[in-house]
Amino acid sequence: MARVVVLGAGVAGHTAAQHLRRMLSKQHEVVVISPNSQWNWIPSNIWVGTGRMDKSKVLFPLRPVYDKKGIIFHQAKAFEIYPEGRGEDETPVVKIEYTDPSKAGTTDFIAYDYLINATGPKLNFDATPGLGPDNGGNSLSVCTADHADETQKELKKIIEAAKAGKPQRLVIGTGHGTCTCQGAAFEYAFNVEFELREAGVRDLCEVVYITNEYELGDFGVGGMRFKQNGFMTTSQLWTESLFRERGVKAISGAAVKRVNKGSLVYETLDGSEHELDFDFAMLLPPFSGHPFKAFAKDGSDITSTIFAPSGFMKVDADYSGKAYEDWDAEDWPKTYQNPTYDNLFAAGISFAPPHQISKPRSTPNGTPVAPAPPRTGQPSGTIGRTVAETIVDRIKGKNKPAKRASMTEMGASCVASTGASLMSGSAAAMIMYPIVPDEKKYPLTGRHPYHTRGEIGLFGHWIKFMLHYLFIHKAKGRIGWTLIPE
Repeated sequence: MARVVVLGAGVAGHTAAQHLRRMLSKQHEVVVISPNSQWNWIPSNIWVGTGRMDKSKVLFPLRPVYDKKGIIFHQAKAFEIYPEGRGEDETPVVKIEYTDPSKAGTTDFIAYDYLINATGPKLNFDATPGLGPDNGGNSLSVCTADHADETQKELKKIIEAAKAGKPQRLVIGTGHGTCTCQGAAFEYAFNVEFELREAGVRDLCEVVYITNEYELGDFGVGGMRFKQNGFMTTSQLWTESLFRERGVKAISGAAVKRVNKGSLVYETLDGSEHELDFDFAMLLPPFSGHPFKAFAKDGSDITSTIFAPSGFMKVDADYSGKAYEDWDAEDWPKTYQNPTYDNLFAAGISFAPPHQISKPRSTPNGTPVAPAPPRTGQPSGTIGRTVAETIVDRIKGKNKPAKRASMTEMGASCVASTGASLMSGSAAAMIMYPIVPDEKKYPLTGRHPYHTRGEIGLFGHWIKFMLHYLFIHKAKGRIGWTLIPE
């Protein structure tokens, strides 16, 4: 009997657990450890944050799904890993602290034969003073369903103030120089702009988009170059046209340094600081790994052996620290297996990338303005499934090499909502192949010039609306879930 423990129940972890349970006989155990009792379809938090969707539509309880599938569930957070066992016992274990109200605060050790770290990111609001909705912060968020629900309430107040004739400034974007997930900020900015138009108050509301991207359309992937209607274009031109069309002002190459009540301070790449007043601010935080510790059998600290300084888990990537200009596609991970302990894997955002995809930059003052690589959504699900397949092969004794899911060989589709309405809404549909550019294989563009493209239109909204229900259907493990791709 083998036991596979999955840390985290987001897209990567939940997907891995579902496929593990599907492919393994009941004599083997699949265990999920997550501090959250509910699964959240995060892409639709955007619509919760504008009031278009109730937060109950993006959440469902995990335990009934896991009970039905035969997956053991612990509502708890993991915080220590003992990959060599403890003391005389050589069985690898992970230490957890329960968040389940019935056991809150108690700890336990869970043994494993294989461990998948799919804890996702820590929302590092503390990286910028005053950032975030909690602990006295001065900005809003759509990172969780609860955050998004509070944000839509504040947006309603802005709309009511504008209806009363009071001009409003809404600032939306990234709240630190090293943020990722610019796509979520982009989506929210244009959904808010759409809602202001629908409410008839757009002329009284200034919408400002602030981002750490060097140029619009970078999205943390170095931008895209592709053919459209027979001509070569870029995601920068494509994105800038939408900003002009919708009248959204943009500040790029910016690192937010401090968020005060009603104003923020940001630094630009030339080193100058600026202050921007606001009536409403939704700013995404940077991500970091969760604060894990790891210990050898003798009790010595081996955290740096398993985790990078960022807190994300080391996998089969090149972490030698070469200059950005010297990196190539082969340096990215392929199997997501820890190089020291071959029964440890990381999936989704939890793995440490070897370098940024977008060129890192900093101000003359040394402030980094460098988007981190996105690893959410489709890549997370694909990696989760692939890692599960590798583990299943090993449990079944199949002498096969580990499955591969390199982001340099993987395409991704992103449908970014730019207005939620079945009749007048729109979305920006973007496809890139591969996610991490390969300059050797595609010397002209770094990516396939045909399979990398973008379109904006009503059809995109219909696709995103459909995907919302398809992926919740899939996550609940309902009939035909395996037919829906990651």
